Amino acid sequence: MSGVVVHLPQGSGADGGEPVTLRLGPGEVARFGRGSPTTPVELRLDDDAVSRLAGEIRVTDDHWQLTNHSTSHSYLVENPEGAGEYLRVQPRRVGAPIPFEFSRVVLPTRSQVPVVFQVFAPDHVYLDPDATGVLWGSRTVMAYSLDETATYFLVLVALCEPRLRDQSRVAVPTTPQIVERLNGHTTSGALTARAISSHIDYLAEQKLRIGPPDVHDPGKGDRRNGKREEIVGLALRFGLVREEHLALLPPPTGAAGRERQPAR
Repeated sequence: MSGVVVHLPQGSGADGGEPVTLRLGPGEVARFGRGSPTTPVELRLDDDAVSRLAGEIRVTDDHWQLTNHSTSHSYLVENPEGAGEYLRVQPRRVGAPIPFEFSRVVLPTRSQVPVVFQVFAPDHVYLDPDATGVLWGSRTVMAYSLDETATYFLVLVALCEPRLRDQSRVAVPTTPQIVERLNGHTTSGALTARAISSHIDYLAEQKLRIGPPDVHDPGKGDRRNGKREEIVGLALRFGLVREEHLALLPPPTGAAGRERQPAR
C-alpha cells in the first residue's frame, strides 16, 4: 500500500480556512481535533464539540486504522459509494480497521452541520483474475487497481468518452462538461466541480501514478489540461477504459446525443 490521502474541505478546518491535504505513508500517523499549544494536531477541526485530541489515523501496509480518543462520542466512517454503507467507531476504540477505498469521516457537533473530512486509500490491490489458481511462487497483482463501481472510475469513463465514441483526437472534456454529463447519475448525489477536480487529481496521483506536471508548464489551466490528457491517453492505451464501459454513463441527450447515435 502506497499510503493514504486525507482531505479536509474548505470551510471545515480551523477558522473555516483553506482546504488541507495530507499524504501519509505506511507507519505514519495523523492526529485530528481542535488542537492547542500543548496538543498539536496535523488536522485541525474548528468546532467546540470536537475534543482537543479527537482521534488519529494510522496507515498500515494494506489498510488504515481510526482511533477515537473521545470518551463520549462515536464517529462515523461512511462509504460515499456504498449506498449507505458505514462503520461506527465507538468512544475510546483503538485502531479500528477501515476497509473502504474512499471514506468520509463524520464527527458530531452541536450544529446541524457535522465536521467531515475524507480519506482516500488508493492502493487496494486486486489479484490478476488469470492468476488466481496459481499455487506456487508469488501471485501477480494488477498494475492499475481500479474499482469500476467507484465514482472516480465514472469520471474516468466520462473523460475518455469522446475519444471512445469518435475514435479521434478530440478534446478531453472540461470539468464543467463532466459535471453536466454526470449530473444526478451517482448514488452520492450531484457532483460539484470541486469534487470532479478531486477525483481527477486522485486518478492522476494515486491510481494511475502520473508524474508531477512539467515545471516549465506556463499556467495552472494548462497543467490541468495536460493532466487530463495524460489520464485519458494512459487509460486508452492500456485498455483500462473500453467501449463497454460507456454503458456506465447516462444516455447522451440533446444534439450531442443525436450526433452519437449509430448510423442505420
